[in-house]
Amino acid sequence: MAERYPEFQLSLPHGGPVARGRLLSEMGTNGSQKMVVLAGSPARPDVTASFPVRMPASHRLRERLIADGTIRETATWPGWFEVVGDVECNSPSAAAEILMGRSTNGWLAWRTADGRPLADFLEQVWSGPPRAWLVRGPHATGLDLVRRTWIPEGRVTLAASRLRPDVAQGVSKEQLRALVEEDYESTATYDEKEQLVEGFHAFFSRMRPGDTVCTVVDGLLYVGEVTGHVEQKVAEDGGSSLRRPVEWAGKGFRLDGLPGELRQKLAVTQEVADLTSVKAIIDGLGVSDKELVEEAADGEAEPGAEPAAVTARRAVELPEPTEELRRELHVHRVEWLQEVRNLLADEHQLIFYGPPGTGKTFLAQRLAEFFGGGPEQVKLVQFHPSYAYEDFFEGFRPREDRKTREVAFRLTAGPLREIAGVARREGNRHIPHFLIIDEINRANLAKVFGELYFLLEYRDQSVRLTYSGEDFSLPRNLFIIGTMNTADRSIALVDAAMRRRFAFVELSPGVEPTSGLLGRWLQGREGREEGEDSELADLLDALNARIADPDFRVGPSYLMKPGVFREGGLERTWRTKILPLLEEHHYGEGIDVEERYGLPALLRAIARKSRLDDAREDLDQV
Repeated sequence: MAERYPEFQLSLPHGGPVARGRLLSEMGTNGSQKMVVLAGSPARPDVTASFPVRMPASHRLRERLIADGTIRETATWPGWFEVVGDVECNSPSAAAEILMGRSTNGWLAWRTADGRPLADFLEQVWSGPPRAWLVRGPHATGLDLVRRTWIPEGRVTLAASRLRPDVAQGVSKEQLRALVEEDYESTATYDEKEQLVEGFHAFFSRMRPGDTVCTVVDGLLYVGEVTGHVEQKVAEDGGSSLRRPVEWAGKGFRLDGLPGELRQKLAVTQEVADLTSVKAIIDGLGVSDKELVEEAADGEAEPGAEPAAVTARRAVELPEPTEELRRELHVHRVEWLQEVRNLLADEHQLIFYGPPGTGKTFLAQRLAEFFGGGPEQVKLVQFHPSYAYEDFFEGFRPREDRKTREVAFRLTAGPLREIAGVARREGNRHIPHFLIIDEINRANLAKVFGELYFLLEYRDQSVRLTYSGEDFSLPRNLFIIGTMNTADRSIALVDAAMRRRFAFVELSPGVEPTSGLLGRWLQGREGREEGEDSELADLLDALNARIADPDFRVGPSYLMKPGVFREGGLERTWRTKILPLLEEHHYGEGIDVEERYGLPALLRAIARKSRLDDAREDLDQV
């Protein structure tokens, strides 16, 4: 024993003294590799508030050792306790926890004198960050298996009824695929075989001591820590099962009280699933923010750094619109911006709709940057009639291999999957991210969104993807803003399913904030000439007054460009931008567009109106 493993050391928190321990070759009753805390080791005098909840077995052991005097006050290290006799523990983590007084990954915390972690001395154990796993018990006997076997006996199992015995720990996925193909040849479908390969590979080669393991039964989530290697047990009838020793916390958490992102991951159908992406959320279950901060301060975290578990469960909040933003966007009232914010917070999806030139895309981009905290949180895509699911979410695309220069079709992520991945990254989950879909109504929406239609309405659930076959959900911090041009009539083709999933906000020349936008912009424009603000605004109002169809009225952005204010710029803009738009609208109707909407005709109308207004004013003064 002494020759196989060196002596390990454990540094107590806050610059405290160093404890000593030795790893045993002997296994505990549940298969965990035991460890001895050597006599004379220091121990922390108190525990963190979360310790009894997170690691109840280690807390009970520590309390018992204190009660029988094995751990007691000492003069050797004033202010610390001392272990006065060797203490045999079921795992390196338990040995570390009774000394540290908090949840501790013993495979990483115990180190040799030259700094190597204990995990480096165990076969097939990697000393990197721990993972989290979901393992399901058979549905028919789930209650018995979890509550009567797994938790009391400290283990987790996976049925492997036909898998040959003595499969080596660390076996590769390809080796397992060949074994499953042969052993389950006529008893499982190709999909079932692939599921078996994934589950077996996780148990044999990916799980390791210190990982978190979860299971769900009767509406409750149970959480534990893997404490040892895989073991394959063969029954009398020749069937086998895979086992891992686990220290279960014992207390279950109600599924309906869990964060939505965790519920999404738990909804997958696989027997074994990787939950590492939500491990920080799992780590914080049943523990307050204050307790998590206390734990972090006890450990080796950077001073002032927020614990990952606290960050992971922070609510996604959109900032409140400001008066400065209102002035920048030339909106009539802050309350209108507040309503847009509230719609996004409630629905997560919103569409700005209106005629051309009403600033829909500009407003969508600027609001997304404001609510998201910068342009790096915003991605824009434009739909068109040939746009498809493969372009928007994922599909097989030709890609060149950089080394061989050969071209092959590879599964490639589209803009929605890309920004969803960024939004879901650790540290990003509380930061709003935005996908802007310009001209959203120009594509066949049912074809583009496919099964994603469901996720737009049910953010706390997941769907199985068409191409990759993975379970996918939309992160809670991803917001979608679309724009619709009402002039091409395709808005009428938007189905009821899409209308139910988006909030619709009108941007039309006849209503605020668009109706008075040009006047407000002109008043704040640098270098403006006297009377310029009223003249252009009156001109646009006169034009729209002659357009009967509100979906074809002209937005103010046509007159908000620098070229309008150059020599002859207004006339050029009218002739090349506005009149062609109206000619298309009246195509085949025999209307003289120039006579009705031309710049000279409108200027004469404005002049007549001005003279009439002056005359009325004179009469009023008589």
